[in-house]
Parts: sequence; structure tokens; C-alpha cells
Amino acid sequence: MPDDPIQDLLDEADERMEEAVSYLQSELKTIRAGRASPGMLENVTVDYYGSQTPLNQVASVSAPQPDLLVVQPFDRNAMEDIEKGIMKADLGLNPNNDGEKIRIPIPPLSEERRKELVETARERAEDAKISIRNIRRDAKNELQRIVEDENLSEDVRYGGEEDLQEITDAHTDQVDTLLEKKKDKIMDV
Repeated sequence: MPDDPIQDLLDEADERMEEAVSYLQSELKTIRAGRASPGMLENVTVDYYGSQTPLNQVASVSAPQPDLLVVQPFDRNAMEDIEKGIMKADLGLNPNNDGEKIRIPIPPLSEERRKELVETARERAEDAKISIRNIRRDAKNELQRIVEDENLSEDVRYGGEEDLQEITDAHTDQVDTLLEKKKDKIMDV
């Protein structure tokens, strides 16, 4: 079974590229579009009894209105820590604590700010593409090493490289699609 190590290599490259696309999805969720979304606070961590804890483990987040987020702490003693965590996340948001809940008004985006956010989304997408290209490069080097070590024909190597390129193209297309969707959401007034 001379093709098994190559198929394993392609499967591993596919899996790693999928992880890069998943990471991009989570990064794009944190970029604010026009409407309030609980995903905007997804990467916020809170200093909770001395350890950095994800916000979703110490509170529930909802968006009852398009311009308002509400954070309901599971433990009222953590209110100030949650506020500090949101401020430290540098999202440009100003949380208001009413003793029960934390309300975060989401101001409307200006045209200039929308363009900045689109540029940020574009940079994150480019980072994902760079990761995918690096995975392809590493897989290509490994493929060449396998062909040399196992004395396989050049046709096997070319076939493997074609398959690798197809996997790479599929993932870069996913990145482009995600970016276009995010751009549409950000620019939607």
C-alpha cells in the first residue's frame, strides 16, 4: 500500500487547514457588525477568583435589542470583574452595571468605522490564508521526503501535489466566502 502515508499526509493537512478556517470563523465573530451579537464578547476573559475564565463560564450574554447586549452574571460578586474584563478586551464598549445585570449599549457604526472593521476582517482572512499556505508548504516538503524515502515514482508525488492543491484551494475558497459574508454584514446599514 504505497499510497497510504501520502493519504495520511493529505488527511492531516486537510484537518489542519480546517482548524485554520475554524479559527478564522471565531475571530470574525468578535468583529462587530452593525447589530449587537453575543459573539462580540466571545473572546472576553474575566479574572474570576484569581484565574482567567472565559466570560461565557461566569455569565450569560444576550442581545435583546439590535443596539444592546445584556450580561447576566451567575455570581453577583463577579460583576466588577466582568466589567473590567469587558473594558480590558479593548472592544470600544462601555458596560453599565445596574447591580443586577451589565448592560452594554452598542452605538451605531459610522461609515469610516465600518471600513476599518472591513479592513480588520480582511487582515484576519489574510492571516488564515497564510496559515493554509504554510500547511501546504510543510505537507509538500513531507510528501517529497516520503517519495524519496520509499522510492516511489514521480507520478505518485505529482498526484499527491495535485490533491494537496485541491485541498488548499477548497479551504482558501472557504476563507474568501467567510470574508465576503462578514463584509456584507459590516457594511449592511
